Amino acid sequence: MKNVRIMLVLSLIVMAFVACSTSEDTAAAKAESFARDHNQAGVKDDVSDPNILQIALGSPDHTTLVAGVVATQLENVLVGAGPLTVFAPTNAAFAKLPEGTLETLLKPENKSKLAAIITSHASPGTYAGDGLKDGDQLYMATGHYVDVKVTEEGTFVNGSKILGTVDAVNGVVHVIDDVFLIAAG
Repeated sequence: MKNVRIMLVLSLIVMAFVACSTSEDTAAAKAESFARDHNQAGVKDDVSDPNILQIALGSPDHTTLVAGVVATQLENVLVGAGPLTVFAPTNAAFAKLPEGTLETLLKPENKSKLAAIITSHASPGTYAGDGLKDGDQLYMATGHYVDVKVTEEGTFVNGSKILGTVDAVNGVVHVIDDVFLIAAG
């Protein structure tokens, strides 16, 4: 009987030791995951209407813009509460830049320059298509203004034509056919 008790106590000690080390490992893994993904951009939500970042991520025409947003770590700005208006250049818009421009901007040493260019495409507030009037000047997140021109051919912001508009839960995305290089100088 004494041997059974000793075996039982030893078994309980071993089980407790294994349980503690497993929960420590699990807690460490959870803490590491939490530190890595604890921001709004890391939240997975397939139920709610999409935010600006989710719209960009879901668009095959905006992979270059998304690469720039990720390179400059601006993801959380695009998922914030807003309201925010983003003028989103297409991949074709980036392709119109002089040869080598994009590759140069994506280098780590040019992160702040690229961030300024991307930020120059965002305006605090929601300016839906019908809210853009000829002659308006929109204040951009970089502190400068861009002109709005409405013609028979469409609506233009900073000389770039708005090709389409998508509403987001935290603002609006206007798809445009040029890259604003205002902040690049």
